Amino acid sequence: MAAPVNIDESTFDAEVKNDAGVVLVDFWAPWCGPCKMIAPVLEELATEYDGKVKITKVNVDDNQTLAGKYGVMSIPSLLFFQGGEVVDTVVGAVPKAKLAEKLDRLTA
Repeated sequence: MAAPVNIDESTFDAEVKNDAGVVLVDFWAPWCGPCKMIAPVLEELATEYDGKVKITKVNVDDNQTLAGKYGVMSIPSLLFFQGGEVVDTVVGAVPKAKLAEKLDRLTA
């Protein structure tokens, strides 16, 4: 069973920027209620899209420079990368179907 990968500023380039495929990055914090709500959805998507999409998590409290670099002002902020570049963004806890729709479009 696949699970979201915790990354930080030291592993971001290797896990996201240098990945030619689709990577979903969840910018979150442990105290954030909506972040807690969306976490199980991301775990389900990590399993369902295993081998097609890498799902990662960045704790903004521990990685403020990285959050600032990508303009994260509210959390959860979900950034969709393809070929190392941001191609889509979702802010807030959204339904699983909306995230799946975006992932399907990027992996089609």
